[in-house]
Amino acid sequence: MTVRVLAFARLRELLGFGERLVGVPDGTTLETLWTTLTAQAPQLAPLRASTRFARNGALAAATTALHEGDEIALLPPVGGG
Repeated sequence: MTVRVLAFARLRELLGFGERLVGVPDGTTLETLWTTLTAQAPQLAPLRASTRFARNGALAAATTALHEGDEIALLPPVGGG
């Protein structure tokens, strides 16, 4: 199946893309997707604890299963003041 991955801020820099279609097997979870992405960009690994996921515009747990056509946003921590 294919999902659209959106990456922002530092994650975008490390992955080398802001948006990309990614093919994943049926049964893939957000955590499995993260593992797939870190295999391609190992420098992402230390950012896992601070990265959140959104699936189709709503925050989602790492255990959430993906479906064909899902839009997945990788959300880095947001600072401000």
